[in-house]
Amino acid sequence: MLETRHIAFDTLPALEGIPPVTLEEMDGVKLLNRIDSKYLTDEQTLTLILEDAREQGYRALVTEGTKIAAYDTLYFDTPGLRMFLDHHNRRLVRQKVRTRVYVGSGLTFLEIKRKNNHGRTKKKRTQIPLQEFKDFSADAAACGYLAEKSWFTAPELSPSLETIFRRITLVNPAMTERLTIDTCLGFNNFRTGLEATLRNGVIIELKQDGRADSPAKRILLKHRVKPIRVSKYCIGITLTSPGLKTNRFKVKIRKIEKQIKNKLI
Repeated sequence: MLETRHIAFDTLPALEGIPPVTLEEMDGVKLLNRIDSKYLTDEQTLTLILEDAREQGYRALVTEGTKIAAYDTLYFDTPGLRMFLDHHNRRLVRQKVRTRVYVGSGLTFLEIKRKNNHGRTKKKRTQIPLQEFKDFSADAAACGYLAEKSWFTAPELSPSLETIFRRITLVNPAMTERLTIDTCLGFNNFRTGLEATLRNGVIIELKQDGRADSPAKRILLKHRVKPIRVSKYCIGITLTSPGLKTNRFKVKIRKIEKQIKNKLI
């Protein structure tokens, strides 16, 4: 399993002072007119964002007794990297297939993410045993689920990129928006054997009810954190595939480097 440094955000006063929210309460939040936006910042700015979120009454999801959840995700792709290239070539309708482990609990899922031509993403998933994280091809139920929910079958796919990160999840007092904050991102390319990290980069995703006011947007604007379209899978592949044509994403990486004031390549 890929390992990267883990910054103890859970020891910072800004996070310690944010009151908890349970998973059951979070599950009760239904964002019917949901809009998703991604943002990129650095660890220093994240501390300021957390302080402002605390003052605005945000709560932090607690699972397995901690406000930091460790995730381990493995993306699958065809031998020709069709899913990566569909994204690189701006195909509007596309899919990604992955397995994900919630490290604290060991819960493991096979997930299919589908993006339509309106830019909306839907995720379907089914639970699988932990030991099938890297290979679910012998699980008839999982293979059937994949064939039913995606364009691909298990024999067409093999592990491509492992991505690990730690996540903080915040919800506003009105329960009209959620923030997922991903830190300590690391990548392990199963095809090239190369590893990389996003260094001090932090990816924030805002999921909000489009009809409601957004305090989080005001906080992000205050700290000059701007929206960015970014895919962990595509950035990870670009950072760990020196011979692959990745022109479009290399431009994206230059923007990321400028924003986090750090070199990635």
